[in-house]
Amino acid sequence: MSAAEFETSIQVNSDPAIFGLGARASAAPLRNQVESALQNTSGDICLDFTGLRFTTQGYMDELLGVLILRYGPSVLQRVAFKSCSEDVKAVIQFVANTRGRDYKEMTTRPA
Repeated sequence: MSAAEFETSIQVNSDPAIFGLGARASAAPLRNQVESALQNTSGDICLDFTGLRFTTQGYMDELLGVLILRYGPSVLQRVAFKSCSEDVKAVIQFVANTRGRDYKEMTTRPA
């Protein structure tokens, strides 16, 4: 699918001079934008990572990990990732797996 086929497309990095994102706190506004799109649209969201070579685990955890813990791993069925470097893909996969396990443990614990 091209970005035009998504109801919402969000550019993760708007500054071509930046090739990596690392600060956890800097991901919160983007996460809020994704969360708003998830709540206010029924379509899928494309996160476009064009120009980024890397991101830290903390940044991606703040962006995706929080969403997974709030809505469950199924939230990723509505989020697509475009133009990810191998390093960015690895961090996304790690965070998705880790937070998916955490969500499962939270929701299956006896009261």
